Amino acid sequence: MSTAEKREQRSVESQRVTLVGAVVNLLLSALKIVIGVIGHSEALVADGIHSLSDLASDALVYFASRHARHAPDEEHPYGHGRFETAATLGLGGLLILVAAGITWDAVQRMFSPAELLQPGSIALYVALFSILIKEWLYHYTVRVGRRIRSNMLIANAWHHRSDAISSVIVFVGILGTLAGLPYLDAIAAVAVGIMVAHIGWDLGWSAIQELVDAGLEEEKLNAIRRTILSVGGVRDIHMLRTRRLGGVASADVHVQVEPRLSVSEGHMIALTVEQRLKEEVDEVEDVTVHIDPEDDRNAPSCEGLPLRAQALAMLTEAWTDIPEAGEAHNTVLHYLGGKIEVDLYLPLDRCENVPQGRGLQARLQERLTPLSVFGEVRVFYG
Repeated sequence: MSTAEKREQRSVESQRVTLVGAVVNLLLSALKIVIGVIGHSEALVADGIHSLSDLASDALVYFASRHARHAPDEEHPYGHGRFETAATLGLGGLLILVAAGITWDAVQRMFSPAELLQPGSIALYVALFSILIKEWLYHYTVRVGRRIRSNMLIANAWHHRSDAISSVIVFVGILGTLAGLPYLDAIAAVAVGIMVAHIGWDLGWSAIQELVDAGLEEEKLNAIRRTILSVGGVRDIHMLRTRRLGGVASADVHVQVEPRLSVSEGHMIALTVEQRLKEEVDEVEDVTVHIDPEDDRNAPSCEGLPLRAQALAMLTEAWTDIPEAGEAHNTVLHYLGGKIEVDLYLPLDRCENVPQGRGLQARLQERLTPLSVFGEVRVFYG
């Protein structure tokens, strides 16, 4: 399956789950508000209003999932995955606000027991029904979120669970009130509020880490290294960098190969590395490979050396009194170890004997001695 097809399938699943959640939240919030009024339960009415807030998060998730599926464009060259990350951050903040609201309401009720109403048993049954429905919605959403690796859906699932938890508080509160223990629900609410805040913080922090381009875990990095080193022609790797974009990851890496490979063979190795990573490391969907002829962390820098046109002009001037150099049909330059090494290809008929060939190579090398930018010269015939 191509990257575009995976992105489209991921978006479709996210939108389907979100629409199911939106319908459930709308119907459930209406039921809780109506029964709360009929059954004289202020807590159930508040819980119904809380369920309405889930509609806002569902709308946010739906919007983000539709935009995250779009392919890269001029304004978003790395794709639209960060829409999902931003939505996850927003949902984490929303969970923290919900937790603060739950805790504040519980503390207020602990110090104002006279404000508690005397609910009827119908409110108890609706609260229990809400717990079951929202818990089912949590498991449904989080299962899909984990399968498609969407932190945004997982965050929304926890938002559903926070609604289920608030319904547990309502249930315990109604039950406690009916049993003559009006403080029981308030104490439970504080504990639950702290738990929901912790969940919101974890989700928000993971989104922040992604927004500031934190890399993948060491386990994933080791898998990437093993995959790259398994490709034929790869000698070593360095400067491996990764980052997350929504539910996927991108990687860029310097791959060291034999220093005198042809450009096309180096390109083929890079292409194989890219394909192998996308096939074998599940999260990786974008790969940039830089081919190195040597370990540029430790080797002398080639920065500032003359490029081909200037280098050839310098060689022509240095070898002006060696006519054989002018007969070369190909000159290959190797930028290695802070020098330019030169491979000179002459017609085969110019090599009458080995000593003569070695003598020519020695003369060519001697003329380059004053030029510090050049290293070894090799002469080939064919």
